[in-house]
Amino acid sequence: MTTPTDLLAPREAPAAARPRRPRRRTPGFFARHLLRLAGSLAVLVVASFAMIHLIPGDPLRRMLGPTAPKELVTQRRGELGLDDPLFTQFTHYVRDVLSGDLGTSFFSSQPVTDIIGQGLPSTLALAVLATLVALAVAVPLGLWAAVRTHNGRRRGTETAFTTLTGAAVAIPEYLYGLALLLVLSLGLGLFPPAGLTGPASFVLPVTALAIAPAAMIARLARVETLRELDTDYMRLARAKRLPAWRLYTVHLLPNTLTATLTMGGLLLSGLITGSVLVENVFAWPGLGLRTVEAITQKDYPVAQGMILVYGALVLVVNFLVDVLLGILDPKSALSASASREA
Repeated sequence: MTTPTDLLAPREAPAAARPRRPRRRTPGFFARHLLRLAGSLAVLVVASFAMIHLIPGDPLRRMLGPTAPKELVTQRRGELGLDDPLFTQFTHYVRDVLSGDLGTSFFSSQPVTDIIGQGLPSTLALAVLATLVALAVAVPLGLWAAVRTHNGRRRGTETAFTTLTGAAVAIPEYLYGLALLLVLSLGLGLFPPAGLTGPASFVLPVTALAIAPAAMIARLARVETLRELDTDYMRLARAKRLPAWRLYTVHLLPNTLTATLTMGGLLLSGLITGSVLVENVFAWPGLGLRTVEAITQKDYPVAQGMILVYGALVLVVNFLVDVLLGILDPKSALSASASREA
């Protein structure tokens, strides 16, 4: 007769079929990821230079006005080095980036590093808070939905969960922002409509950014939880008649978090760049407003600096996620690396 303990007894697999253990994280593992990060950053530098130069229009005409004398425009163009060949401009740009000098704004004459330094903390605070809120809501929601619908039970709950979360993922963040602004701020007056005036100012933009990621993570958490509910260790835990809170929080939850937290890290990088439109909706004093202004005005140094910062943040977050996944779950990391290289 098979007992619950027998379910967990290890079975000796044939030598040929026995899977190889994942290798320990060696210096080569980190070196490969660092090389990939360096290569991605190099591509980002080239892209940030090329993208802004492909936008039609003359930045000096925008800066000096359409009626500015031609001689003044020519003189200013020479002072800024815009008459140089593109390759020369690119080499100067790379040299300045490597030295930490991102240039000076054409319009405000303010150093780009100062502009980024003023807006970056607000943008990061918004993205990090939205990620934490999304995880705090999504993980319990996904676990609850999985437990309720396990083994095909409660089809109505499953249909409602998948329908609502699917719809929530499909709606852009800025539409959530506009709806929250119209209803909760302008309509009911519960929260400030714009700017950063205190803790209450975070509620609407953080909520707008967190809704879609929370729905996506909840769907993933449900799938991971359903998979874990059918494992042998969960059968043994249920056979011991453990309290529900201990069964789900101590035994189940830790084993469902690897993929969920990985997705959370990737969503953080997406929220950093995705916050641009939400920041514009709420006039948030982050990088979003300055990025849009710089691109429309063709303010080369500011636009290139913003693209570099956004891109570098995304690449660094993805790098940290890969490394942490390799440390916490080597088998998953090896599988992910193999799938990317195939």
